[in-house]
Amino acid sequence: MKKYVIKLTDEERVKLQSILSNGKTAAKKHKIAKVLLLADVSEKGSANTDEEIRETVEISLRTIGHIRKQFVEDGFEAPFARKPYPRSADLIFDGEEEAKLIALCCGEPPVGYARWSLRLLAAKVVELSIVEKTSHETIRRTLKKTRLSLG
Repeated sequence: MKKYVIKLTDEERVKLQSILSNGKTAAKKHKIAKVLLLADVSEKGSANTDEEIRETVEISLRTIGHIRKQFVEDGFEAPFARKPYPRSADLIFDGEEEAKLIALCCGEPPVGYARWSLRLLAAKVVELSIVEKTSHETIRRTLKKTRLSLG
């Protein structure tokens, strides 16, 4: 017996059919809609096994399980929603720290260097305790966001 059993209402079935019939739907949404329709155990559903769904839609059993779980636990829209990813790299520099970075960047480079490199800036920012840790890539993204031109 399946732990997550999908029973679609008539309204949900109509929405899924419209997703499948729309030619501009993303492939991922199209596959999710197909899985939900094939897994439906209500009177109008086909009640296919996961193995049959896997062969028809050509996705893994694990993905089918995730779709079932999201639908049952979180509702109709959950399998179609994108998972949010936090952008921690942009949070390293707030306004004040960003201003210090820009001031450092516009200043004189260290002795023996003609100009600041991203790696030099990253090391100097940590050395001056402006931030606890950072990478040259974070420095690049921060400076690109400010549209700062070094020459």
